Amino acid sequence: MGKVSLLLNFLISHAAKQESMENFDRNGASGSGFKMPLHYPKYTKDDYEKMEEWRLDLLLSDYGLIAFHDTSTLHEKRAIAIETFLWPNAY
Repeated sequence: MGKVSLLLNFLISHAAKQESMENFDRNGASGSGFKMPLHYPKYTKDDYEKMEEWRLDLLLSDYGLIAFHDTSTLHEKRAIAIETFLWPNAY
């Protein structure tokens, strides 16, 4: 009886883990769209102000901020990146 309950507990635990993994999409984002890359961007305000639009798009999408870069102007994208990734005293 002990082996059966151990096996049953293992299967239930495995099924719960499998279900939680299926709630993530293929990019590792949950249903909210938020993703956390391994590294925090280390750009300065000057870097963001000179950054090309395609690079800003990539950076914003890497952090799940796709909604901001789809319809925004280049100036707005730079402002979003500066406000999101820099400490207030850095800009």
